[in-house]
Amino acid sequence: MKREKVNYTIQSVSHAFDILESFTRTEDELGVTELSKRLGLHKNNVFRLLATLEHRGYIEQNGATENYRLGAKTLQIGSIFIEQRECRRQARPILEGLMAASGETTIVAVLRGTKVIYMDSVETDKTVRAVSRVGALLPAHCTAVGKVQLAQLPFAEIERLYPEQSLTTLTDYSIKTRGDLLAELKKIAAKGYAIENEEAETDVRGVSVAVKDYSKNVIAAIGITAPVSRLTDERLEKGGITNLLQEAGQALSMKLGFAGAVGKK
Repeated sequence: MKREKVNYTIQSVSHAFDILESFTRTEDELGVTELSKRLGLHKNNVFRLLATLEHRGYIEQNGATENYRLGAKTLQIGSIFIEQRECRRQARPILEGLMAASGETTIVAVLRGTKVIYMDSVETDKTVRAVSRVGALLPAHCTAVGKVQLAQLPFAEIERLYPEQSLTTLTDYSIKTRGDLLAELKKIAAKGYAIENEEAETDVRGVSVAVKDYSKNVIAAIGITAPVSRLTDERLEKGGITNLLQEAGQALSMKLGFAGAVGKK
């Protein structure tokens, strides 16, 4: 008999969420004693939970009152949630239009550390096509949607994300060393788009551009993925695929408030 998920909950983690959920619009600061009464926990337990949450940035202490309030990390998490939902909602019609114009599967993805998450996709109706990866979590350096976002990061941040010289590979064509990755990212930053040459999956090629929001920061990437036989260099350049993709990236950036995209052709 399958057990309910509630049976797997960890009590201390549950108590930590109880603390976070105790703060409201009218009660933005609470002390250890008040939290102890509300949650039915010993003061020592409440203090240890608060100390842990404070260390991680989810709680902060007001030096004047010694009470606690929500920390900046809670806003960051909430902003990411809103950002992803809004990006996916705004991207859908653009993905559909890009698929219709290119005849190939289109995708939108976000970078999280050294991984890239595929948020949404519109598949072509062609019999031979690249399969949608919605929900997949892949090494960013193995994908066009990941590399184009990595290319926007400072050199020091890339070194922090990839402390080891050897990189995870998915195919024989994947980038294998940090040095090769840095060289590739430099080329991508100069060109304005990234190409994936069978680096995540054999016989599959991809091309991608970055998407920016109102803060002028890169928050996602939009791309096209297709069989190698169809996404040739000639089609990328002379066939207009790259231009179509750049226009789609600009359109999505504009929808997300990036003023720098206004007026571009």
